[in-house]
Amino acid sequence: MISSLLLLGTIVILGGPTALIVIPLSFITRNVAPLYNASIAIVRIAYRFAGIRVEVSGLDRIPAHTACIFMANHVSNLDPPALLPNIPGRTSAFIKRSLTRFPVLGLGFRIAEFIPVDRDGSVEGARESVKAAKDILSKGIHITTFVEGTRSRDGRLLPFKKGPFYLAKETGAPCVPVSIWGTESMMAKGSVRIRPGIAHVTFHAPLIPADFATRENLMEAMRLAIAGGLPEWMRG
Repeated sequence: MISSLLLLGTIVILGGPTALIVIPLSFITRNVAPLYNASIAIVRIAYRFAGIRVEVSGLDRIPAHTACIFMANHVSNLDPPALLPNIPGRTSAFIKRSLTRFPVLGLGFRIAEFIPVDRDGSVEGARESVKAAKDILSKGIHITTFVEGTRSRDGRLLPFKKGPFYLAKETGAPCVPVSIWGTESMMAKGSVRIRPGIAHVTFHAPLIPADFATRENLMEAMRLAIAGGLPEWMRG
């Protein structure tokens, strides 16, 4: 429980004053870099205090100067803070729409161009999300998505959602598989308790959508790539 308090305390102590400065600055200047960089720095400091170490491999496989779609498995709430700071450049991400309604946090997400997603599964909502993601990729900004759509309760790979693969085939953007493990034992789904440990993040060689005849073919290749970087018991 000490790690939980240290993580939350660091984010609150550093995040509050920082938000009061950089969110208005980013809003006025229309430059999200100060907000994005400050958020990344706070996450790194909070993880250090909480005893969470992130081991990253495969960064050399990420195409340089190219907007990519990063597709990762999802086993814990610790996954996004472990992954996003290690993606070169700036990335947007799909988030639950409810998160954008928080007074300060929601404004930060909107300024950073994170993409709200409705969980009702409506076709119209999916189209809006894909359109927003296409616009962001066209600016040279990465997109990050957890392709299972929710956290796995036992760590094993769940079926993938189709939305990210519609986006991939429409844009042709390189899709980088990402395997995350270790976090499932540090913060399980449904728990607020955090344990110190090592989060493993592996970037695999990108998959090019044009190389696959169908979305289903691309989805299967993505699943094999992500599974290949996980312990055998997590592969589903």
